[in-house]
Formats: sequence, C-alpha cells, structure tokens
Amino acid sequence: TGTNSPTVSVVMGVYNGAESLTPSVQSILSQAHCDFELIVVDDGSKDDSGRILDELSAQDARLRVIHQDNTGLTRALIRGCAAAAGEFIARQDCGDVSAPGRLAAQVYCLRSRKDAVAVTCHTQFLVPGGEPLYVSKQSEDQLNVGLVIQEGRQCRGPSHHGSVMMRRSAYEAVGGYRPEFYFAQDLDLWARMAELGRFAVLDEVLYQACLEPQSLSGMQSNEQRTLAELITRAGLARRAGQSEASVLGLASTIRPVARSGRAKRIAAGNYFIGCCLRRTNPGAAVEYFRQAVNQDPWHWKARARWLHARLAATW
Repeated sequence: TGTNSPTVSVVMGVYNGAESLTPSVQSILSQAHCDFELIVVDDGSKDDSGRILDELSAQDARLRVIHQDNTGLTRALIRGCAAAAGEFIARQDCGDVSAPGRLAAQVYCLRSRKDAVAVTCHTQFLVPGGEPLYVSKQSEDQLNVGLVIQEGRQCRGPSHHGSVMMRRSAYEAVGGYRPEFYFAQDLDLWARMAELGRFAVLDEVLYQACLEPQSLSGMQSNEQRTLAELITRAGLARRAGQSEASVLGLASTIRPVARSGRAKRIAAGNYFIGCCLRRTNPGAAVEYFRQAVNQDPWHWKARARWLHARLAATW
C-alpha cells in the first residue's frame, strides 16, 4: 500500500511540546512491519514545536504536519482525524512513547477480530526523569464492562488515550470526537464506539506515558469527573432515544481551571507521584512531597509524608 492510502493513520496533537516531541515522533516513525502515516497537528505552539516538526517531516514523508491557531486538544484531534487516510486510526500523545511493534500488533488484532471496533494495550506510566511509577492494565472483559453506560456508575476507558487504535469506519460512524468535550473527549468517544462493538485488549505493555504533576488529568481532575458524569447522562439519553443537546450544552461550559487554582492542582500531582515512588525510590518521593508543600503549604498529607521521610533518613 502506498503512503497515499496507508493502513494506519497515527494522530497526535501538540501544544508547546518541543522538549519531549522528538522521542514521541521517532517512536512512531521507527515502527516496522506496518504501513502508516503520522499526522501531527501543531495547535498554535509558541515554542519550537512547529520548527521541529517541519524539520522532521522534511526528513520523512510519512510525517504530515498541520499548523493551526490554538484551539485545544479536542479540536486538534478532530482536524487530524479528518485528514486521516488510513483504514485504522491510532492515537499517540506528545511526551509518550510507543513500543516497537505496537502498530503491527494492533493492526493484526483488528484484522483478526471482526467484532472489535478498537484495540488497546497496557500502559507503563513514568515520571519525567524516566522513573517507572506503575503499569495500568485491565482485561478485555473488565474494559468492556467498564465502558457500558449504567445509571449511577461512571464508565471507565482504556489504560491511556494514546494506547488505542480504532477502525476509522467506527470512528466516523459515531461522529468522532465531539468539540463540546474540552476534556474527557476520549471517554466520550469510547463510550459511543462501545455501542457498536467490543474493545480488544493486547495483554502486553506497548505504550509508555509520562505523568507530570501539571498533567491534564491531574490538573483538571474535578472537571474530568464532572464530564464523566455527563458522558453517562448522554449515554442514557441515547439509549432512551432522547436528545443529548442539553448534556452537550453543559459539557461545552467546562473549560480549564483558572490560573489562581493551579498551585493546589500541581501540589496534588506532586503528592500523588510521591506516593507512587514512596517504596521504590524514597529519595525521589521526598522531593515530590517537598514540591507539593512548596506549592500548597496547607497540603497536610504531603507535609506529613515529607517530614516522616526526612526523619527516617536521619536515623
């Protein structure tokens, strides 16, 4: 198959990701035994992301770069997926790395499993310095049960947004990403796609994700929870044959937290990472607890962990 009609279109959105962009791109361009294109939407970056992408695309014709004004990840993904020519669409996030063979393994799975609309894998989460935190894994049955919309229960998605490859036909059939969801756009999409067929799960770690204190999921956790509830309400409306308009209207009002609330969110992110590292790397954990206290002096759990670790180190 020629590059004009690749098997897979890998779609990535980038905003000010210059420091971690190249390893992410190269982890895709080095994939073997799979015909693909990589579409990267530079979402109005103010750093060197655009220049780096243009230089990389000049070296490899499989990389297509779209430059646009900043609109947020969801609209960047909508544009990237609209440009996709592949039979399958795979996701990749800037700062993350796909393991060798990921694309070929996921293509093989989707071609073998006609009942599957998408396939995911396990994800290894790391801190920026490369220290492993934990592996997010789930069985296929767990994932598909978690994606079922039920009253009083929030649906749960794959190990990571970037770990998924989906059939482009299924993506288009459900209407793709919806611009009303500034956050949780992936969970909204997965819930609708799960109504068409199953999500397959490869029982291996094929994706590595960098977890930073100021990461989207950590910084906007309250907003993510609210949107998860709205996704459930939207699914119940669909099931009852009712309009989702009112739910989508509410979703469209949820936007990034005000700058004044950033410090406490970053502190919470540092505290979470510190807790993950407490047993495997106590020294690094102390530093994350210290940063949490610096960001939010009233974060008593972080202060207690920090003081306890310091005392333990002096004995």
